[in-house]
Parts: sequence; structure tokens; C-alpha cells
Amino acid sequence: MAPVSLNKAESVVLAGNPIEGRKREIGMQETDGVATRMARRLEEVHIETGVETPAMPEVSEPYIREQLEKRRGELQATISAAPPAQETAPFVELLQEVDSAIQHIHDGTYGTCVVCQGTVEQERLIANPLARVCLDCLSTEERRALEGDLELASVVQRGLLPKKATRFGNWHIHYEYKPAGPVSGDYCDLILPLESDGKLVFLLGDVAGKGMAAALLMTHLHAMFRSLANIGSEAEANGGLDLEKLLATANRVFCESTFAGQYATLICGCASKSGEIEIASAGHLPAVMVTRDGVKHIHATGLPLGMFSTSPYLVQRVKMEPGDSLLLYTDGISEARNPTGVEYGMKRLASVAGERHGWVPQELLAACMRDVAGHCSGTHPGDDQTLMVIHRSDSASISLSD
Repeated sequence: MAPVSLNKAESVVLAGNPIEGRKREIGMQETDGVATRMARRLEEVHIETGVETPAMPEVSEPYIREQLEKRRGELQATISAAPPAQETAPFVELLQEVDSAIQHIHDGTYGTCVVCQGTVEQERLIANPLARVCLDCLSTEERRALEGDLELASVVQRGLLPKKATRFGNWHIHYEYKPAGPVSGDYCDLILPLESDGKLVFLLGDVAGKGMAAALLMTHLHAMFRSLANIGSEAEANGGLDLEKLLATANRVFCESTFAGQYATLICGCASKSGEIEIASAGHLPAVMVTRDGVKHIHATGLPLGMFSTSPYLVQRVKMEPGDSLLLYTDGISEARNPTGVEYGMKRLASVAGERHGWVPQELLAACMRDVAGHCSGTHPGDDQTLMVIHRSDSASISLSD
């Protein structure tokens, strides 16, 4: 892999946990995903009722102060409980940094860069409340160290992806995963059943934010759904894989294990060998189903993961016939812009796919991605792009390239 070089468009930040050690965050894009925009809107429209409800506020200094005070208590407890022979100087140093940050909040100077007196980015302060330097003032040594971490993170993230071509009975799935930078906040996975008569679980999502912070949340989703889906699969003999419970549990765990302001939109579904699809959407873009009778859209049935720990998720059931395809995508596809700023749009994707009913998934996928690239006319993507095609085939629908 060629060395990664960080330029002005690539935000390099240090993030960390005072006890577990410093983590690093590389923010590659200034474009927020659909989850971020949904979370930051001043007013929300409920997906099913159309009733406007207040959105969650942005993270404020009181929240950061609460996090700092919590970490100060943990550090003090660690120092007090340490045996005499244990070196506590690193913890004492971190405690002093936490005390200093709390004092800066009291003085009204918290979040001010100590080098240029500018403003430290809020996303960095959420990830690392001790950050004291803005992006433009990072040292050359810090940037070089983070470039190596970024290369490693890219390799690890790609290792988590499923095979690009997956078969399960008459289901054929292909996907394209194109990060805008070395790492991505898009999430996709395919989980095969433990038993041959089980169901294939498919997932595609978009984490709020950008760069390494979003990529870390993507890996968090991957591990969480892998664990929960396997637990559900083991219980299939006692009633089947319950998507409502799967999403509700995942949402609760996600809320409890992330900071405020961290969200993810997601489509989760399962496919049985009978051709039935069960699907639920946590605030994600509508899925596109291409049938012999035309194109249908499957809309969101719940709020993004991480907004409210008790959010309900409703499951929709559809029957797909041989030749039908289901397209899942992130906003890097629908919001891809041409040089004049015109978005590609969900309607165009649906139109391109709708003209190709019966196409095998790799060819349908390639046609859609070519159309997106043609629309963009060679401009660099402003966001991660992921497109998944889930196709129900029959024995006559296999191409020579399959």
C-alpha cells in the first residue's frame, strides 16, 4: 500500500481516553452523513406520523465537563488503589491535564488552541476532551505518526468486510465499497446462518461523522451485530430470528456504549430460501426493490441508532420473485455531485436499476456504479460510497462472468 499523505482537506486529530491511553482520529471529509444531518436538524419529522419533534441538541460544555469530572474520579480512584511499587506518574500527569481542562471551562477558555488561539474542533473535543491543539497546528511528527496508523486502520477495516460475492441458496449478493479516503464510516455486512435452513442476515449503514472516528464506530457496529445475530441464529429453532428485538437491542447497546451525538442509520434484514425478505430500517435511505412490475421503495421504520435507547423498530415483509433485486446504498451514492453541484439522486438510481430487472447482481451493480461515475464526470467523491445488490435468481439467470 502506498504511504498515506495528509493534506489540508484531511483532518488529523488526536483523541484519547485518560486511562486506556490515547487514541487517534483522522477525519477525512467535511461532509456529514445522513445520520449526522438527521441528528443535527433543529426539528425532526417523525418517520411514520409526520409529527415534528425536537431534535437532540449538539454536545455542549456541560456534557464535556461531566465527562471530564467522571474521568477525574476514575483517575483518582486508580491512583489511590495503586500498590506502592506501581508507577503512578503517568496517571498523575493525566489527572493534572483533566484538572486544567476543567479550569479552562470555568474560565471560558476551553476549546482554545494553545498555539494559534483559534478554536479546537468540537468533534475532537468530544472524542478527546483534553485536546488543546487545532488541526492546522499539529506537528510534523504527529502527522507522520498518524499517517502510519491510518494505513493500518484501512487494512483492518477492509479485513472486516464480507466477500464481495456471496451466495445463499438462490440469493446472490454483490456490493461495492468505496471509501472517500483511506477509512470509511459506511458499514456493510453479510452474516450466513449457522444452519443450512436458517436465514441470511444483511446489513448496510452509515455512521455519523467522518474519518477515523466514524470508522471506529463502524467496527463497533460490526462486532455488535455479529454477536447479536449469532445469538439470534442460535434461537431460530425457538421461533426464528427476531429483527425487531435485534435492532432494539443493538440500539440500546449502541446508546450505552457511545458518546452523545454519535448516530448511525442502518438497514437490517434477513432473507429466507423461500424468497421472503424481512427488513427494518433505522432512519436509513429507502431501499429500492426492482420487480417485474416496476420499482418499489421500502422506507425507514424507526429512528437512527443512538438517538433514543428505547426506539422501536418495525419489520416489513416482502416476497421477492426470481429475477427481482433489492438495492441498499448510502448517501455517498444518492448525493454524489457533478461539477456543477447537481446531486445524482435516489430517483436516478431507481430508474437505472428499474430498467435492468433480471440482471445478475454483479452486472446490475456495475451498471449503477458506472452511471454514478458518469454523473460525477471524474470529480472526487465527497463521501463514502457503498451499494449492495441482493438478487433472487433462478438456475437460468447465471451469467458467464458469475
